[in-house]
Amino acid sequence: MRSLVLPLALPVSLAFLLAACGHEEATQASIRPAMVVQPQPSAQAMDSYPGEVRARYEPDLAFRIGGKVNRRLVEEGERVKANQSLAELDPQDVRLQLEATRAQVAAAEANLSLVRAERDRYKTLMDRQMVSRSQYDNSENMYRAGEARLKQIKAEFDVANNQAGYAVLRAPQDGVVAKRAVEVGQVVSAGQTVFTLATDGEREVLISLPEQSFGRFKIGQPVSVELWSQPDQRFNGRIRELSPAADPKSRTFAARVAFTGGKVPAELGQSARVFIQADGVIPLSVPLSALSAENGASYVWRVQPDNTLKRVPVRIGAFGEKNVPVLEGLNPTDWVIAAGVHVLHEGQQVRPVDRSNRVVNLAAKE
Repeated sequence: MRSLVLPLALPVSLAFLLAACGHEEATQASIRPAMVVQPQPSAQAMDSYPGEVRARYEPDLAFRIGGKVNRRLVEEGERVKANQSLAELDPQDVRLQLEATRAQVAAAEANLSLVRAERDRYKTLMDRQMVSRSQYDNSENMYRAGEARLKQIKAEFDVANNQAGYAVLRAPQDGVVAKRAVEVGQVVSAGQTVFTLATDGEREVLISLPEQSFGRFKIGQPVSVELWSQPDQRFNGRIRELSPAADPKSRTFAARVAFTGGKVPAELGQSARVFIQADGVIPLSVPLSALSAENGASYVWRVQPDNTLKRVPVRIGAFGEKNVPVLEGLNPTDWVIAAGVHVLHEGQQVRPVDRSNRVVNLAAKE
């Protein structure tokens, strides 16, 4: 009988050992990753306006003289360096004008030599009392007029020489050619816009504000900016400039929004959306996937500092397309589960991760 009990007891013992190991593995496997988010200001309480990333400084470049465009050296969208040649006018007219002025300078110098010699001769004759004082004064006046004429012609020569240099349009600083307004062969006048340069440096977002609500916006008002290339991230900004007059076609007011949170990966021409706080208190919001309900009561799963879950009842507002406003129950510093909420339970241990599957240290972010 004893010999029969031992063979039967051995499989039973092994079964208990395997069951214990399986329970330990199940306990370790229960710590599952869970995507977490923090409540954000409700989009329904934020006015949003589409915009375009622009350079803060966009000077219009033009020739200082008129003429026919002989060469265009850059294209729209091309990066340029400071003092780089962008376009050239036909130099023939300014070159001829420079040569004519140079000839006038030579003639004025020759005339000054002549009247100087004449004045010196009359001075010698006057000392010998061979000419009258009035004759000497006349020669002195002619000499002074010759000096003045030479100064005038030299100034005109300097102007003509400068204008010869003005036939070449150069970039005032590093940047990108944002707009081109002329073609080769086109005749332009002095001051007519040839290029618009988006200079390197700060970037801004240009938006249009409706006239019916324009009065509630002011310079320095804080906003948040979302770039089209980074839809899940918002950057702090402020309204830097407001146009005093509405656009005659769209009846909207142009506004420029400057970034205030340091360097932002915004490139020229990118699409952006500017969010401006609406009047009143702004509720928080969470993704629709973070919300659960039972017996008509809504709740979310909040992650505690020790990475355990706590069921938190919330009062919600009207559902949005992707988010739902939370009127009561959450703080901006809370972290809630954003997906898979139907398989969770109270006190469960989780491993918080963000949307990029990176571990989130909640204790360090308290």
